[in-house]
Amino acid sequence: MEDRALVDAVLARAPGAFERLIREYQGLCWHVINRMVRDPEDTRDLCQDTFLRVHRHLRQYRFESPLKSWIGQIAYSVAVRHLQRKRIPLVDADTDGPRVVEQIASAFDLEAANAQDEIVVALRAEIEALPPVPRMLLTLYYLDEMPIGEIARVTNLAEGTIKSHLFRSRARLRERLTARLGGHR
Repeated sequence: MEDRALVDAVLARAPGAFERLIREYQGLCWHVINRMVRDPEDTRDLCQDTFLRVHRHLRQYRFESPLKSWIGQIAYSVAVRHLQRKRIPLVDADTDGPRVVEQIASAFDLEAANAQDEIVVALRAEIEALPPVPRMLLTLYYLDEMPIGEIARVTNLAEGTIKSHLFRSRARLRERLTARLGGHR
């Protein structure tokens, strides 16, 4: 009901309604785009573009999913188009997931690693080194604790695809952290 009231207010051009919509969803928009683009200036421009598109196409919103998901989809597609124009690969071409997993030291524990500053710094660096889509999915799922179903609505990716990206990203992080830090745990 809150979504419907806000959308109705924006469409009726109620004073401050669109600004309220922006305030409500600017954090989500910034997070989705910045995690993919990683340039504050571009992120700012792309967030503005996202909200222009939201305003322009708000009449097309059908309340089939939460407004948050719909706006997240627009932010995601704006970021994807930006990266495609710049010819930045959205995902790794290497998808040998299971073979890589066999090489991972199973004793490596990411939760225990978070307690050590050196490992936290290395983990952040490796997350930032991920391609845009896996990096964004990983942070939405683990840092923002967004459920896979919600991520699927935002990105328009199948839940299985998201799970696969998360699995491969975790495997890549384990492999790289194990190689980077060796037995230093």
